[in-house]
Amino acid sequence: MLKYAMLAGAALVAAPVLAQSTTTSPQTSAPSGAAVGQAAPSGTPTDAVPMQPAAREQPATGSQVAQVVDTEFPTYDKNGDGKLSATEFGGWMVALKSKTDPSTKPDAPETKKWVSAAFAQADTDKSKSLTKTEVTSFLSQG
Repeated sequence: MLKYAMLAGAALVAAPVLAQSTTTSPQTSAPSGAAVGQAAPSGTPTDAVPMQPAAREQPATGSQVAQVVDTEFPTYDKNGDGKLSATEFGGWMVALKSKTDPSTKPDAPETKKWVSAAFAQADTDKSKSLTKTEVTSFLSQG
């Protein structure tokens, strides 16, 4: 459950990165006899491409998560030591969770428990602080 919440949070953080990726749709050809830029006469079929259903959002890739972590890490590293303390990491995770669940209360016991469990899982070397690598690895887990 925690992994899915974190993955959803990472996807939300990655949304601006994903929004920069653009795809081009195939060009439609003008109906025969119609000049470019003119609409087809009423009742004339066109070669328009049918509308595609909205694509499902894919989870962020590891490189996308890494890019977001590189961008956001300094914001939450309040003392600038290149690592996140439990408090700094907690602030980031609460911000991520609040984006997916606006009713999240940072001081609620269940939120504190959730953040504590996330920090313990992310702190793979048990140093009581998190590096960018640890945060990236944690948020990339599925």
